Amino acid sequence: MMSFSESLDKISHDDVAGLIKAQDSYGDSWKKRGGTGAFMMLARKWDRLELQAGAYRYDIFQAAEKDERAEGVIDDIRDLRRYLMLVEAELLKENYACARKSHRDNATPPIPPAF
Repeated sequence: MMSFSESLDKISHDDVAGLIKAQDSYGDSWKKRGGTGAFMMLARKWDRLELQAGAYRYDIFQAAEKDERAEGVIDDIRDLRRYLMLVEAELLKENYACARKSHRDNATPPIPPAF
């Protein structure tokens, strides 16, 4: 069994690899319709999760465990997490101040502005 930190490390590496592979296939199509389109991409994925978890009184663990579909709850969880990473990476790439500053709930130092 993996430790919690090992699990996080695996998840983050898999996400980066998955995002790079998707970038090669789809490019920047996720942001083609701007910020509203990016938000709707997130909302649609959340709607799918909500529908699936609702069948189990919103117990996401039970919903994921019981889901036997080829692309089940775990895929929706992974997709949403990666979509959120896409949005944050775009904010950082475009030098939005909110993406550069540290927040009280994370330990990373502020990212200096790009020159």
